[in-house]
Amino acid sequence: MSNSHKIVAGVKFGILSPDLIRKISVMRVETSELYDEEGLPIPGGLMDRRLGSIEPGTTCQTCGNRAVNCPGHFGYIELARPVIHPEFSPYIANLLKATCRYCGRVKLPQDRIETWKKRINAVAKHWPPLKYKYAQAIIKEASKVQKCPHCGSPQYKIKLEKPYTFYEEREGGLIKLTPLEIRERLERIPDQDLELLGLDPKEARPEWMVLRVLPVVPPSVRPSITLESGDRSEDDLTHKLVDIVRVNQRLKESIEAGSPPLIIEDLWGLLQYHVATYFNNELPGVPAAKHRSGRPLRTLAQRLKGKEGRFRGSLAGKRVDFSARTVVSPDPNLSINEVGVPEDVAKVLTVPEKVTSWNIEKLRRLVINGPEKWPGANYIIRPDGSRIDLRYVKHREEVAQTLKPGFIVERHLQDGDVVLFNRQPSLHRMSIMAHIVKVLPYKSFRLNLLVTIPYNADFDGDEMNLHVPQNEEARAEARTLMLVQEHIMTPRYGAPIIGAIHDYITGAYLLTRKDSLFDKHKATTLLYNANYKGSLPEPAILKPGPYWTGKQLVSVFLPPDMDYVGRAAVAPSSGKCDQEFCENDGYILIKNGKLLLGVFDKQAIGAEKHGTVLHEIIREYGVGKAKEIMDGLYKMFIIYLDMHGFTMGVDSIEIPDEAQRDIEKVLREAEQRVMELIEQYKRGELQPMPGKTRKETLEDLIMNVLAEARSRAGEIAGAYLGLMNHAVIMARTGARGSMLNLTQMAATVGQQSVRGKRIERGFTERTLSHFDKGELSPASKGFVYSSFRRGLSPVEFFFHAISGREGLVDTAVRTAQSGYMYRRLQSAIQDFYVAYDGTVRNSEGMIIQFRYGEDGVDPARSDHGKPVDVEKLVKKIIALRGEA
Repeated sequence: MSNSHKIVAGVKFGILSPDLIRKISVMRVETSELYDEEGLPIPGGLMDRRLGSIEPGTTCQTCGNRAVNCPGHFGYIELARPVIHPEFSPYIANLLKATCRYCGRVKLPQDRIETWKKRINAVAKHWPPLKYKYAQAIIKEASKVQKCPHCGSPQYKIKLEKPYTFYEEREGGLIKLTPLEIRERLERIPDQDLELLGLDPKEARPEWMVLRVLPVVPPSVRPSITLESGDRSEDDLTHKLVDIVRVNQRLKESIEAGSPPLIIEDLWGLLQYHVATYFNNELPGVPAAKHRSGRPLRTLAQRLKGKEGRFRGSLAGKRVDFSARTVVSPDPNLSINEVGVPEDVAKVLTVPEKVTSWNIEKLRRLVINGPEKWPGANYIIRPDGSRIDLRYVKHREEVAQTLKPGFIVERHLQDGDVVLFNRQPSLHRMSIMAHIVKVLPYKSFRLNLLVTIPYNADFDGDEMNLHVPQNEEARAEARTLMLVQEHIMTPRYGAPIIGAIHDYITGAYLLTRKDSLFDKHKATTLLYNANYKGSLPEPAILKPGPYWTGKQLVSVFLPPDMDYVGRAAVAPSSGKCDQEFCENDGYILIKNGKLLLGVFDKQAIGAEKHGTVLHEIIREYGVGKAKEIMDGLYKMFIIYLDMHGFTMGVDSIEIPDEAQRDIEKVLREAEQRVMELIEQYKRGELQPMPGKTRKETLEDLIMNVLAEARSRAGEIAGAYLGLMNHAVIMARTGARGSMLNLTQMAATVGQQSVRGKRIERGFTERTLSHFDKGELSPASKGFVYSSFRRGLSPVEFFFHAISGREGLVDTAVRTAQSGYMYRRLQSAIQDFYVAYDGTVRNSEGMIIQFRYGEDGVDPARSDHGKPVDVEKLVKKIIALRGEA
C-alpha cells in the first residue's frame, strides 16, 4: 500500500432498495415469538441465532464467531402492505406535486426541461450543491401546473397531513391516497426526470421511500439484559419490532381471509404507526409508543439525536478510564499547583512505568506491596502484552523477581505525579489545569484556596474530576504547558486570574496596617508558617521591643530589586492621597524590595486586577516567582488572620441614634423632593427629556433622587462605622461585599426595581390594593425605608421579594443563553488553528486571519492587552539613568 494520502472526494447518500435489503439480510423474520419454554431463541424470531450471538458462550450461526467478534447480521420483515417511511414524507410530497399523476413526467414543457438541464449541467461541474437549489426551483415551478404538458391529463392538489398521510383535492373533496397508490405513482417517474428533481435514480429511486421490506437490526444493536430476578428485559427496538411483526402477521392473515376493507385499513394504519414510531418516536401529531411502565420508547431517531444521543453523547464526548471524581475541600497548606488525592483514589488510578535498570528495585518493592498497600502496583504487563493482575497473585516476591527491563508496571498514583484537574462547566482554558499529586488521608480532593477562582469552585459540595496522563509525552506536555502557574495570567484580559480573595485580602490589610507590630515569637511563627527560609530582618523598633512591623514581614518575600508605586483600594477616591500624606495609608510605595508605605488589599495583591503588586511581580520576575510568593507570603496573610481573629456580628452594623436621625432626615428630604416632582408633573410644568415622555422623565428624576438619598445615607452610616469596623474592612479592602451591602443593612434598603424601573405592576393603576389609584409616592412604588437590621414592613418585604426574584430568574436565563451561545460559537470555530506562518486557518487551509488576533499578541503574555507598556519602559530607563 502506498504512503500517499487518500483524499475523500465526497460522500453519497442513497436509499436501500427492497432487493438490497433482502440481499444484505441473512434471514426473514416470520414470528413475533422470541424464546421457547426453555429460554432458547425461536428460529425465525427476532432473536434468531442467525442474526448474531449476544449471550456469552454461544456462537453465531451465520459467521461462527462468539459474541465478542460477531458484528451482528441484518434480517428483514416482508410487509403485507407497503407503508411510508415517515422521514421521507416531505420528499414524497414534493415529488407527487411536481410530477403527473398518470404518466409520471415532470409537469414542465419539454423546452423548459431542456433549459433547466443545460443550466444544471453548466453549474454542477463547478459547484454540485447548486443542483439541489435548482431542483427546489423546478419543483416549485412544476407544482403550479394544473394540466400535464405531456399527456394532457388534469392534475389535482396534493396535501400532506404530517407526518405521513397524503390527500388529493378532487371535485368531491379530499381523497386519501394509500401508500400503494403513492408507490405506483412514484414508480412511474422516469429516470431522466428524477435527475432534474435532485435524485440519483441508481442510488435512490423514490418508490423505495415507501417501504415494502423492513430491515431488522441485529441483536447486537438491541441486546436483551437479564434482571436480578432472572427475568429477561428486551430493548426498546425489540419491543417495537415485535409490534411490527405481530400487526404485519394479522394484516397478512386478514388479507388472505378476505376480511372487510375497513378491518384491513385499520390494521394497515396500525402497521404504518408502528413502522413510523420504530424510526422516530417523537413525530408531531402521533402519540408516542410507550412501555408498559408508561415511559416512551427510545427508538432509532432518539438514539442518534440530542445531547445524550450517539453523536454528542458517545462520539464527540464520552466516559474515560483513568479518571476519578469526588468532592473538593480546601487546604491552604498545599502549593497552588498541588492537589490532595485521597489514598483510596491513588490505589485505583495507575501510572504505567517502564522497567529499566535504574528503577527496577523501586518497582519490585511496589509489586510486593501489591494493590492493597499504598504505594503499590495493580498490574504487570509483559513485553508480549499479557497482563498479570496482582490481586490474584499469592507469591508476589517471586513475581517481583521476574521483572526485567521492557516490562511495564502499572503502579499506584504517587506524590509528585502530574495529573489533570477539571471542574465543570469548563468555560475557559483555566477550567482544566495540571496539578502535582500529594496523596493524603480522607475522601476528598484537596486544593489551595487561591486556585478556586479559575475553576470557579467553592466548597459547598462541588465535585471535580482528575485525569491521569498515561504516557511520557502527555506527562511532559502537562508539566510544560498546563501546570497552574502557567495559567496565572489569563488570556481574557492579560492580568492575573489567580490572586488574593476574601480572607487573604483581609489578612493582608490587617498585617500591613501601621498599627501591626510583632514581637520575636509572633514574627518568627508567621515567617516559619509561610515557609520562609532566610534570616529575620533587623527590627523596626528596638525599645520597647524588639518589634517588627507587618510591612517588614511582607518585605522579606518581595524581590530585593523591586520598585513599585500604586494606590490601595482603601485609598479615598477624593481627598489627599499621595506620597506626602495619604488617609488610610492608601499610597503604596515599594523601594528596593521594601514596603515603605501603604497597605496591601485587593488593589495590591487581588485576583483579576491589573497593575497590582502581584501583576508587577509576574511581569518582571515571571510566573515561577509569583507561585513562590503565593505559596509563602499569601499563606502568611491567612495565618495572621487566624492569629488576629476576625468576625462580624449584628453589632458590626449597629449605628448610633444620632446617625439614624441623620439618615431619616435625608430620606424625608428625598421624599419631599419626589413629591415636589410629582406635583410639577401633575401641573404639567415638568419638561420632558429628549426622546422621553413626561411620565418617563418623571420616573427617571425620581429614581435619581432616591438613589442619591441612599448613597448619602450610606455615607452617614459608613462615617459612623469607621475603618476599624470588621464589616467595613471587608467592603473597603475588596475582600467581600460592598459599602452598598452595609448601607442596606445599617441605613436603608432603598428603591426596589424590576427591569430598571420602579415597581409598577400589581392591581389596576396601583401596586397594592391599599394605595390610591395613580399614586406615585416612593412607598407605593417599592422604596424600602427600613434597613435590614431594623427589619422590613410586610409591604416593603413584598417589594423586596419582587426584585429579588428578578435576579434569580435573570441568572437562570443568562446561564442557559450563554451556554447555548458558547455551543454555537464552539461549533463554528472548532477547526481553526494558528498555522506555523502565523496565520489563522480552518481545516481546509483557508485563511481566517492573516495574523492571530490581527496583532499576533497572546493576551496572556501581553501587558494588559498591549504588546508593550512603553510609558513604563521609559520611566524605568529614566530611573536607571538617574541612578547612574
